Amino acid sequence: MTIKLLILIISFSWALTASAQSKKEVKQHKIKASAVSTVENGKTLYESKTIFDAKGNEIEKTDYNKEGNIKSFHKTKYNSEGDEIEDEEYDGNNKFVEKRVTKYNMLGEKTEEQFFDIAGKLIKKHIYTYDGKGLKTERKTLDPEGKIIAVKKHVYITK
Repeated sequence: MTIKLLILIISFSWALTASAQSKKEVKQHKIKASAVSTVENGKTLYESKTIFDAKGNEIEKTDYNKEGNIKSFHKTKYNSEGDEIEDEEYDGNNKFVEKRVTKYNMLGEKTEEQFFDIAGKLIKKHIYTYDGKGLKTERKTLDPEGKIIAVKKHVYITK
């Protein structure tokens, strides 16, 4: 019994360390998965589980609620530069929530995010703009017809 508890503690310690690692460290140490949990009053509560590809990208992430049930699950795809290009989200009942497709410009800056429902119908779109220094200046949210429904501005103060 004590050996099992020790193995469990070591496993979770490793998992906590792995999830806090950078993409470079995940790749360097060939980490395939990590988990985050908390032990309270002798009960293990899972917070998240992540699976990585050989390049250190998060390809699957599961988040748990306080009762230990799955809250959400994400499946992610990347382009050859390591940029996230697609994310599918599912709820705790494995029901599809939405799919997000991300586009980038030649400089590797995120220019657009499209959100789709289960039928593949566009729900909304984010359009990003940048200044001459490559700093994000604005995110416009558009409805499926292209009407602007929100604008988030980014302002930077420099010396």
